Amino acid sequence: MKITMTVNGTSRSGEAEGRTLLVNFLRDTLGLTGTHVGCDTSQCGACVVHVNGTAVKSCTMLAAEADGAEIATVEGQAAPDGTLNAIQQAFQEYHGLQCGFCTPGMVMSAAALLKENPKPTEAEVRHYLEGNICRCTGYHNIVKAIMAASGQDVGAIAAE
Repeated sequence: MKITMTVNGTSRSGEAEGRTLLVNFLRDTLGLTGTHVGCDTSQCGACVVHVNGTAVKSCTMLAAEADGAEIATVEGQAAPDGTLNAIQQAFQEYHGLQCGFCTPGMVMSAAALLKENPKPTEAEVRHYLEGNICRCTGYHNIVKAIMAASGQDVGAIAAE
């Protein structure tokens, strides 16, 4: 079946079987490999994208369900000239990544959180990220980066 969606502001189309997951359609058909497949069980959050403005684990959604939808992926977070957005800059500045595998999902989850709650507390950030797994950082610097991206002073956040 032919599937058409707007991805990062551009209309994109491709063929997919009815059982094709959105994550596989984005990666394999559209070539947008920033969205990662981490667990295939919707546990890790590496595949988070925004569908019509809502954060979704793209391994839990069929591509056909996204036909006609507005999709935002990590590739669309930076400016067209490659300038990083505030979340990406904060992840870089506050060392919110190590291996980087979870980073696309974390960035997309952070963008959804800050859209809903522009000034979250540390506890709210930690709660929101419960569906995202990072095996490297222990989350502390990720939380710090998200709070910094929200414009908050993170100097008082103690190291764990």
